[in-house]
Amino acid sequence: MDTDPKETVRRGYDALSHRYDEAFGTDAKYGPWIADLLGRLPGQAEVLDLGCGTGVPVVRDLAAAGHRVRGVDISAVQIARARALVPAAAFARADIAALDLPGESLDAVVCLYALIHLPLAEQPALLGRIGRWLRPGGTLLATTGHRAWTGTDPDWLGGGVPMWWSQADAARYREWITGAGLVVEAEEFVPEGEGGHALFLARRP
Repeated sequence: MDTDPKETVRRGYDALSHRYDEAFGTDAKYGPWIADLLGRLPGQAEVLDLGCGTGVPVVRDLAAAGHRVRGVDISAVQIARARALVPAAAFARADIAALDLPGESLDAVVCLYALIHLPLAEQPALLGRIGRWLRPGGTLLATTGHRAWTGTDPDWLGGGVPMWWSQADAARYREWITGAGLVVEAEEFVPEGEGGHALFLARRP
């Protein structure tokens, strides 16, 4: 395994981009979350998807609804597929923890199953920046850890490559989100296998 966990994450998604789509069925899984977000957005909203993967379904559905959407992901393979699958949006390959944008420039930030691929020490700072990027009334839709855990799966999705995660528990994420100046409007447990994740919907007052 790479000594840099971010390289483990990048290589894992580069290698198993298609397998990930097949394993997790994100198109159906994310549908209700996207529908709820669409109901909260102003017309022609500026939206950022952090850890956008292939852009399907989040970026695709938001762009189809007339919003201006940008996606960022660490995997070159994911970004190449996103550009082909969702040509109406803009995509960039980058480390989401290193990203910075002007304050109050976004109406929404989406971060699904990506925050937990960052070293734990980098996660509060990113949430703090997201709080600054959002305009008043702006929305954060994010999945986080439900219980604290850091570790590696040496044979991710049975594909022969490792994957790495690091996460706090849901209570700590709630603290970090509110500390970023956001109000948590909804929180739910999303089961996965023998565990699961927390889904947060938060708003900047």
